[in-house]
Amino acid sequence: MGKTHKISCAGFGGQGVMSMGQLLTYAGMIDGKEVSWVPAYGPEMRGGTANCSVIVSDEPIGSPIFDTGITTAVVMNLPSFLKFVPKVAPGGSIFVNSSIIKEKVERDDVNVYYIPANEIASELGNDKLLNIIMLGAVVEIDKIVESESILKAFLKVFGDNKAKLIPINREALAKGAEYAKKLG
Repeated sequence: MGKTHKISCAGFGGQGVMSMGQLLTYAGMIDGKEVSWVPAYGPEMRGGTANCSVIVSDEPIGSPIFDTGITTAVVMNLPSFLKFVPKVAPGGSIFVNSSIIKEKVERDDVNVYYIPANEIASELGNDKLLNIIMLGAVVEIDKIVESESILKAFLKVFGDNKAKLIPINREALAKGAEYAKKLG
């Protein structure tokens, strides 16, 4: 029986949650997995809440839609924290952007990783990297895809004209992984 990851990435529009999901999806394809990506937008894209549901599996995917049984939740803002924390399956992982979310997960049946993504992005000199930092933490802990596959997926998601951004994104992935390792 293969492994199936059900991942929810959620936050404000503009925090890169959709591209986080797309990167996981393309990286899953590169790694030879079955994948699905389903976006959901709030009232407005920038500033409203946005989330996407991603499945990366060793088995064929019966339905791309899930509301519970989440194995990994990446929550970038408080509304997403409140909505998705209860939906994570026991034994699942929750990655919290602790730069913005001060609340703590009150459950003891899940693994929680508080990642100060905004601070780490500021240290790297680029606030837009917070989603890649979170992705680095997720890939390090949950081993959904290979981190190198995320970088290969980068050009598929953002286009060849963004190739110059791969080195800083490689660094952001590494910083997220490094931070998560300290917590793990």
